[in-house]
Amino acid sequence: MSICYLEGTFRPTEECALPVTDLAIIRGVGVFDSLRSFDGKPFALEEHMKRLEDSALRVGIAVGDTVDRIKQIISDGLIRSDCPNGGSCLVRSYITGGDTNDLGLFPNPRHFIIFSKAEPPSDEEYRTGVSLLPTSESRYYPTIKSINYLAGIMQCAGRSDVWECLYCPGGEITETLASSFFVYMDGTIFTAPLGAVLGGVTRNIVIDLARTYGFKVVEHALRLSDLPAADEAFITGTLKDVLPVVKVGDIVIGDGKPGPVAARLLRLFREYRERRLKGGQ
Repeated sequence: MSICYLEGTFRPTEECALPVTDLAIIRGVGVFDSLRSFDGKPFALEEHMKRLEDSALRVGIAVGDTVDRIKQIISDGLIRSDCPNGGSCLVRSYITGGDTNDLGLFPNPRHFIIFSKAEPPSDEEYRTGVSLLPTSESRYYPTIKSINYLAGIMQCAGRSDVWECLYCPGGEITETLASSFFVYMDGTIFTAPLGAVLGGVTRNIVIDLARTYGFKVVEHALRLSDLPAADEAFITGTLKDVLPVVKVGDIVIGDGKPGPVAARLLRLFREYRERRLKGGQ
């Protein structure tokens, strides 16, 4: 069971609803952010909340003290007896446009937070890697974590053989439906630069860790035509941590198996997360 905070109360998620006049429903105006918690401790809370606030401001949503209130709601929700899995869960915070569109600005937003079971990739998916589907589409407004995922969802509709789509507008690789994308090639880790892609919280931590532990990281968008020469590829995200990619469309990455770079970065990331959680951050 999941729980939701909406309009001042925590309730089972199935008992919560937005009015049909909310602009998230009738115009797709809304932003969100997802984080994981472990034993009641949210990981990288400040980074996630900063991104949520930045996204809302870029959309034109009046934030005020909403993000501070969301932080407190998350803290209160994670210690509740009905919080999923004893406070080790996925926390998704949303800010919608509310009911008022004032010349493209949204002065009266709503917010709600869902606490649900975290469902990361399986051990088998880490062992064997996943496949992505390249598409010429691009994500709308990549610097904003919008609720609008339609462009990517439509590409993989009905496909059980791919994890998610990989945006490659004009052949240039940016990011996936819900992850940051990395390639390891010729001793260098490549990933598209900020501005062309969303500043993923896990992405930024993995880049810092990679550089700290001696990897060369270049923020530069490769092209689909570069992938046959890649040694490894992987995606990062809140639930995925560092997940190996072994195939993109018809292109087999490396030898078609997860490689040592992704495995090492996964280990380094999880060790880092454990250290931060022990420090209460």
